[in-house]
Order: sequence, then structure tokens, then C-alpha cells
Amino acid sequence: MTTEAATAPVTISANAAKRIGQILKSEGGGAMLRVSVEGGGCSGFQYKFDIERAKADDDLVIERDNAVVLVDPTSVPFLAGSEVDFVDDLIGASFRVVNPNATASCGCGTSFSI
Repeated sequence: MTTEAATAPVTISANAAKRIGQILKSEGGGAMLRVSVEGGGCSGFQYKFDIERAKADDDLVIERDNAVVLVDPTSVPFLAGSEVDFVDDLIGASFRVVNPNATASCGCGTSFSI
């Protein structure tokens, strides 16, 4: 991973911000979406999405429209330069991470390798 990629911001697409805002509104006040990277999945790492009510002091906080997304410091290098998107197509509706750091990913797009 280049230094430039490692320091690039994580962004949220307009579609993702809209859907995240809808989800957080249904969860009640103070809800935020946490995006993290964990070991596992068919390609080595996998994306995880959770609803949180509290943020850590060292979390990266990304805000767009009514969406608040948290990324823990361990996951930031894996997600640097990535865009979280929301797609609704024939296969189904889901969040997708467009990650320039991934050298391979699985067919469903939930796991990746670097």
C-alpha cells in the first residue's frame, strides 16, 4: 500500500448516505454506522457493518447528510481511499465498498485480499 493510499480519506456516496440516514433514523437518536475490516471471508478479509451508539476517541468519523459512519483505527489503513456505496440492482440491495487497496475480492463483494 502506498503512503498516498494509506492516508486517502474514506468517502460515502450519495446513495449510501441516503440509505444509511434512513437506517439510522429507524434506529433512534444517537445511532451511527460502524464499518470495519475483520480477518476471514473467502478472500482473507471481510467488511463488517454494525449499528453503534458510542464512538471511541480514536475513531475516524465520516459525516454526509444524515449519515454518520465510524471507522476504527485498525480498519482505516485497509479502507483508505475507499468509497462506501449502496446499490439496488437485480441481484439485490446492499452496501458495497469500492476499495482501491483490494487486489482481489469474492463474487459477492463482502470479502477481499490485499
